[in-house]
This record gives sequence, structure tokens and C-alpha cells, in this order.
Amino acid sequence: MASSRNWLFDVFPSFSGEDARQTFLSHLLKELDSKLISAFRDSEIKKSQSIGPELEQAIRDSRIAVVIFSKNYASSSWCLDELLEIKKCKDIFGQLVIPIFYRLDPTHVRKQTGDFGEVFEKTCHNKTEDKKNQRKQALTDVANIHGYHFRNWGNEAKMIEHIANDVLNKFLSTTSKDFNDFVGIDDHIAKMSVLLHMECEEVRMVGIWGSSGIGKTTIARALFSRLSRHFQSSIFIDRAFISKSMEIYSRGNPDDYNMKLNLQRNFLSEILDKKDIKIDHLGALAERLKYHKVLIIIDDLDDQVVLDTLAGQAQWFGRGSRIIAITKDKHILTAHGINHIYEVKLPSEKLALEILCQSAFRKNTPLHGYMELACEVVERVDSLPLGLNVLGSHLRGEDKEYWLDQLSRLRKGIDGKIHKTLRVSYDGLNNKEDKALFRHIACLFNYAGIIEIKKLLADSDLDVNIGLRNLNDNSLIQIRRQTVVMHSLLQEMGKEVVRSQSNEPGEREFLTDSKDICNVLEEDIGSRNVLGISLNKDEIDEKLHVHNSSFKGMRNLRFLNIYTNQSRTKDRLHLLEGLDYLPPKLRLLSWDRYPMRCMPSKFCPKYLVKLKMQGSKLEKLWEGIGNLTCLDYMDLSESENLKEIPDLSLATNLKTLNLSGCSSLVDLPLSIRNLNKLMTLEMSGCINLKILPSGINLQSLVSVDLRKCSELNSFPDISTNISDLDLNETAIEEIPSNLRLQNLVSLRMERIKSERLWASVQLEKADFTVSRIHSNKASWCDSPSAVVITDNVHVHPTLPAPKEASSSTYVPKLYLKFVNCFILNQEALLQELSVLKGLIFPGEEMPSYFTHRSIGCSLTIPLLHNSLSIPFFRFRACAMVELDPRLYPLYPYIVIQICCRFSDRFGNSFQFFGQPHSFTPYHQKGSHLFIFDCRLLLNRDNATPDELNYNQVCIEFRIIEDRSIFILKGCGIRIFEDHCPSPDNQPDNVSSTLGVARWALPHPTKRKVFKDLTLALNGAKQHFLKRRARGE
Repeated sequence: MASSRNWLFDVFPSFSGEDARQTFLSHLLKELDSKLISAFRDSEIKKSQSIGPELEQAIRDSRIAVVIFSKNYASSSWCLDELLEIKKCKDIFGQLVIPIFYRLDPTHVRKQTGDFGEVFEKTCHNKTEDKKNQRKQALTDVANIHGYHFRNWGNEAKMIEHIANDVLNKFLSTTSKDFNDFVGIDDHIAKMSVLLHMECEEVRMVGIWGSSGIGKTTIARALFSRLSRHFQSSIFIDRAFISKSMEIYSRGNPDDYNMKLNLQRNFLSEILDKKDIKIDHLGALAERLKYHKVLIIIDDLDDQVVLDTLAGQAQWFGRGSRIIAITKDKHILTAHGINHIYEVKLPSEKLALEILCQSAFRKNTPLHGYMELACEVVERVDSLPLGLNVLGSHLRGEDKEYWLDQLSRLRKGIDGKIHKTLRVSYDGLNNKEDKALFRHIACLFNYAGIIEIKKLLADSDLDVNIGLRNLNDNSLIQIRRQTVVMHSLLQEMGKEVVRSQSNEPGEREFLTDSKDICNVLEEDIGSRNVLGISLNKDEIDEKLHVHNSSFKGMRNLRFLNIYTNQSRTKDRLHLLEGLDYLPPKLRLLSWDRYPMRCMPSKFCPKYLVKLKMQGSKLEKLWEGIGNLTCLDYMDLSESENLKEIPDLSLATNLKTLNLSGCSSLVDLPLSIRNLNKLMTLEMSGCINLKILPSGINLQSLVSVDLRKCSELNSFPDISTNISDLDLNETAIEEIPSNLRLQNLVSLRMERIKSERLWASVQLEKADFTVSRIHSNKASWCDSPSAVVITDNVHVHPTLPAPKEASSSTYVPKLYLKFVNCFILNQEALLQELSVLKGLIFPGEEMPSYFTHRSIGCSLTIPLLHNSLSIPFFRFRACAMVELDPRLYPLYPYIVIQICCRFSDRFGNSFQFFGQPHSFTPYHQKGSHLFIFDCRLLLNRDNATPDELNYNQVCIEFRIIEDRSIFILKGCGIRIFEDHCPSPDNQPDNVSSTLGVARWALPHPTKRKVFKDLTLALNGAKQHFLKRRARGE
């Protein structure tokens, strides 16, 4: 099939409505829907004697045509004309065709004999001979295609399931336009589809194994492109994601629990597309995804712990999930119990030549006169796809003489088949600047952000913008999400280029080998040639004694990165005599666990752009005002002995200040007021911090994290533009009456136990909208989307009525938890909420808001005549659940699913299952009311009203895997009037609606949505009121 087509539908079914619409076709469409295969429906097209342009276009826009031949198929000119168009698309566009012979002999179709032939003759009676012959030929050609004969299947259901799987496999084997240039992708996909076994409902893990540069990642991305639409959630995990999530991790400490939590937290945030997901145990991933059908692809996997952490067991994921792990180490797969492994092998010489030609000539064959040259290139790079693509890109557009020159260099036998190809591509760069930028990236900046690279190289002679573009065009780097990525083989080649500069390490441009660095530092043999050092302390075999003047000879050193991935191991780098000197041209100074109490007294940070001293023993940086005009990023996190921050008056370009975990820090300097470009202030865990300077009001500041600043007792007066403020576990005693944070998106104030705070807040006047603190001069937000409110809070929604109704498509859904709010006006709140994802109340009675109520787990609702002809069935559901407090700690969440069974008075019925809804109870005694909105798609086959004459629906609430901890005591339903099939919800009966609400949230683009107002106060106010009532 041609891969350049843009398909609107996966399947176009051609059929006789009289024979198949309500029987075979309806079941087939349902099976296709279950596999997320989109099929064209013709219900909205007006019937005529011949097909119109709309139907012709639908046929052309479909990947696969399924032709259902039946007794009356030939009686319809419409069907026969469809078949002509299908044959045309097959011949011109390569459209796939699957014939099905439904209660019909295939021979009668091929030869137009029997009853089928008689019907055909009648239909063609008034047609020209040419038209008749065209139809005959189309019937013959399509009937000769291998298909499905009804008589060969004893079970129609199995036949339909097999057809749907066949369609799915054919769909997966078609070429995606995103991978046109990947020669041989169809063969890879076909082999992988066998291992993936998509029709199987079990969770399956599959490995892709092969050497570096052989095309594993491209195969995986092609699979992701084609498969992701068939899953509820999907994620492609690359090396950058893993590196970012495992900053403090190393193989020397595989049991780092915090690292695993962070990895799972970031993973869940990505796959569920939710920010600020909080997990406190490693079982949370399984709890969140065990009912989700997910696709997970983990690329460039070289660590067993990553696979164990993200995909430890198959039962972590919902039925039908697929996990694909890509690695060059087969042991990682077998050790994880992955038995379905696809080995990617080198392409044949023919395919390798096509790969080269696609890269060099944009076609599958060489230009005239280049065949011999191209074949020699393939031979010299040993058919490695990465080498073919890199060299082909380098040779693109060049004449034969240039090809001969490059081949001459290849023939000289540079060490390593891969390295000689990559080195030739590097040597072919047009100018020295591009080569220098390549070496910088290979030695220092692989997986760094483009913005960071530009800042660090701003004072160099390198044109970073043009250089990155040239390197990308020559396939020497890739740019993904504004991050520069260089393949590991190319990176090693770049380091080898630097090593070849001199036999003496101290004379080279960059030092990255730990042995070379140890030699240079111990022997004091560093020279002015050294621009950058990147030392992994974990690779130091023995103690490294650095002299106090080891850096004096490297006066041009601009990048110093000394790092470790082992947070708990003993440091092997020692400064026995202290450190007297650091080079004045440093732009990057990153030294994990810096062992001295302060920086060298004569250090001048004039050119410093990034200062990162995580986990250091610093007590202070330096005396006086440092010249920090270039400083953009300062990270002193986990420096537990740090007692003071230097004067930052001149750090006018500082954007990020991270002081998290600086537990000895008591205050910040007043000079922080001068940081007019500061955007992020991280101070979590500064347990001795008592106050922030007043009147900061930095307009640029948008994110402040003060978590666990347990001595901080005053609300920070820092910026009116704050969008993210975290005050969890602080000692805040009072909220200012004039507080105005109009841009606030996220506020967290959990576990604040101060009684003065709640005594100062006039909660009877509090307007949370549906949870905003409001006073005469303060208005925090317009529309929260996630709220957690505790204690005796009265909520008074005051959202303005919109000028016109808003569709639910554009309204952010609310998830609200009211913890211990026992006097909350539940009825009023339910009336006001137009769109609801989830709501939790404490309660022993079903609110009268729900017009249908019942004891137990199910109820039956009468329906109006022809009610199911509406597109959706929408209602709000409430389950009253009691839990056993003795077992609560073992199972702290509940999953509820709705089952709707529609039936008529003759006993006919069908049923729908809603999406599972997961809730976390917040108190262990009494009953909870779990409330959520449901929206069920009805009438998928567009049947006529007379065919949908169901008179009642039974709605059953099911608790999934309750393990006897939860008891469902009652349930309630309120059907929304905008799509309301129930007789008691007619216009005379006032009802809140889902799509057209009396109070509707504003469009999310008008103002920032207040996404996560979290005031989980753990009963503080209630405790205070009780004490006051007792006179304490």
C-alpha cells in the first residue's frame, strides 16, 4: 500500500443493508470498535441509484475495504458501484481488500452464477454493456482475493473475531508516512506484530535486541506511531527521561528507594498526563494502571533497575497492555523474564544499499554513475544503518570526485568499522566552529538543553544556532524537545577525536576519562589548552588527592563538572590542603559533595553562568558582594551546613535559586529583592528558616517551594505573579487580609497544624469558587479543577453565569474531596457543579438531589419510548460505601464501575460498562458518598428509533476487587436533562445538566485555571473549635 496517503478511516465496509446491517455487520463493527479500528458509517448519506462523491471519497480515504458479499449484494447498483471504486483504489493506491462471503458460495460471485448471477443480470438490465462488463470484472477480481467463507466457520463470533484481528494485523503492517525513509520497516513491523500478538488480551512484554546504531530506536518509534492509538495511555521513554528521573542514582546503589519513587512519579505524570502526581510507595504505579490498557516503550535500556521499577510485573497493567523494552544487552531482557525477543540484525547488502541511497539521493537506487561508489561505501561501513545514514547525509549533493576522496580516506583503515564512518562524517564538516561545537557536545553537553548550551557558550566564538543546525543536518546530533541528543557511538567518536589531540592528557581540550583526570590533578600537569573537565567520581578506583593548586595551570578552564551518582558512598576525592585557586574564566562550576567549608578566597565568579554544589559541606560561599552578573542558575541543595547566602545584589540575571535541604539556613539576604529575573525559588526542607525578607514582590517569580520549612510562621510576601506556591508542613500562622495572587495556579497547604491560622480566617465568609479564599480585596482564582478541602468549611459557589452555555468539551472537570466537612451544604453544592470528575463527601444519607435512590447496589429507571436514539446517555451517580476501619490501611483506595443494562418488555437487552472510577477515602469511620459523572455512547450503529424501543435501564454499581473491605449500602442516579431519556426528567422537572449548566466554568483559555488548590488541613480547625468550646 502506498505510504504517502492520508487515511481518514481504517476500514470501509461494502455490504447489502438488507442482508447484513443488523446482523453480521453490526457485530463486526462492534469488534472493530473494541480494537480501536475506525470504520466508515454510511447512515448519514442519502441513498440513491448511484454512489455520490461523498461516498467515493470515503472509499478513497480508507486504508482497507471489507466487502461483504451476500445474497442481495448484486441487487444494489449502489453496492456494485462501490465495488468498482474499491477495485479502482486497489489498483491505483494499493488499497487492501478483504472479501467475506456471507451465506454465499464464492464461485457464484466469481462467475456470476446461481441466484447471485440472476440478481446481477436484473440489476444490470438497463446498463450499457461496458458498465456491465466493468462490474463483472470487479466481482471476479475481488472474489479471487483470499478472504473468508461463512461455511468454513462453525461459529460466526469466532469468524468475526478472526476478521477483526486480520484487519488489525494488516493495519499494523502498512507503512506509516512518518517512516517513509526507513528502508525495510515493513519487514521489521511484520515480525514484531507476530511477537506482540495484539489480538491477545494478556499483558505481554516484548524485547528488541541488537547492537548500537542498528535501528532499534527507529523500529520502536514506528511501532509507537502505529500502536499508540489502540491504547488508553501510551508513553515512549528515552534516555533523557531516565537520566532526568535518576539524577542521584547509580548502579552502585540499586536499592535507592527515593530514586525509584521519583522514576515512578515522573512516569505516571507523563503517561497519565497529570502534573504533581504524589506517590509515597512503589505499589502506587500498579494501583494507578492496573485497569488501564497501556503501551510502554523503554528505549536505550541499559539498567535492570529501570525495567524492574517501571514494569516489574505484568499484573501491574490492564488487560491487553504491551511493554516493549529496547536494549543492546540481552541479559536485561532474559533476567526480567521476557521471552518474546526480536533480534535486529544487519540488513542485507541490497537493503543496506537502499538505506544509503535514501540518505544520499532521496531514492532507493543510486544516481547514474554512482553505483560502484555507493556499493563500496556500503562495504566500508559494514552495512550498519547508523553509519549508512550519517555518511549518506554527508555525501548528499556531492560530486563523484568528492565521493572518491572520502572513500580514499575510508580505505586507510581507521580503527573500528563504525568509528571510521563516523570520523569521516566529522572530518567532512565545513568549518572549525561546527567541529568545535561537536566536541563540546560529545564531551560535556550531551542531553543538555539548547538554551543552557547557548548560555554557557555565549562568550565563545561559536555560532551555536547555526552549528546545531549543521550538526543536525549531518545526522551528528538530534534535537528532541529542545534537547540536544548525540548517539553514544558518535559521542565516543568525539571523545576519541579529543584524545587524539595529544598523548599528554593535560594538553588536550577536554578531559572526560577518569584516569586521565586523576593523573592531571595529582601531577599538576594541566595546561592552558584545557577548556573542560567532566569527572565521574564513581569511576575513581583509588583515593584521589587533589593539591591546593591543581587548577592553577588551567587558566582557560571554563567548564568544571565533578559529579557522582552515589549519594551515600564515601567520597574518593580529597582536598587535603584545601583549595587555593579556581580558574577565573569558569562558566560552569558543578561539584557534587564539595568537601570545603567555603570557596577559595580569591575566586572571582565574574563569568559564572551555572553554579551547582549539591550536597556540599559549604558553610558559606564567599565574603562580600560577588560579581555575579552572568549567573543564571544557582543550586546549593542538600548543603546541610550552609548558614548564609552571600550578597546577591549583582546577580541580576539569576533565574533559578535552589536551596532545598539547606537545614542550617536561617534567613535570606535582603539583596534577594534585587533579583528581578528570578523565576524559581526552591527552599523545601529548610527546617530552620523562620522568615523571608518582606516586600520582595519580584514580578518575575512564578514558583516558590517552601515545603517542610517547619519554622516558617509568616505567609511569604514575595510576588503577586506567583503561579505555584507550596507551603506544605510549614508553621504559617496567619493569611494576610490584603493578599492578592491573581495568577495562582497551584497552592498546597497540607499538614499545617497552627490553630492561629484557622482562628484568623473568617471561614463563614470564605468563597472558594468552588474553593477560593476571598476577602474584600483579594480574589485568588476563577476556576479550580482539583480541590481538597477539610473540616467545617462552608462552600458558597459564586461563579458568574456565562453569556452562553458552554459545551462540556471545553469545561475543565472538577475533582473535589471534602474531608471531615460534616456540616457542608451538599445539596446546594451538587446543584451548582456542572461538570464533575469526582466528588467525595462523608455521609450516611443519600442526598435528595439524586432523583432515583435505592438501598443496595442497583436500581431500575423507566425510559421514554425510543429514548436510546440519542447519542449519549448522561447521568450523575452516587455510591454510599462503608469501609472496615480494621482493613483500611491495607487497601486505602476503592474502584467503582457502573454497568447499565437496557431491556425491553420482550426480554431483549444489551449492556454497557462505564469507565472505572478510583477514589481514596480520607476518614476511616462511617460512610462515604462517592459521586461521579457518567457519559455512555449509545446507538453506535445508527439504528432507527423503532429498533431501539427499550423501556427501562438497570444501573448496577460494582466495587472492583473489594476484598470485603467495602460495603455498598446505597446508590443514587440523576439523569441530566439535555440528553434525558427518563420520564421524570422532562422539561417541567428542574435539573442540573452536564453539557448546559446553570453555572458554567469559564473557558480555560480566558484565565489560568486554578488547578490544584489543596487545603488538606488534617482536622486542625475542628480540633481548635472543640478546644475553644471546652474553654481551653
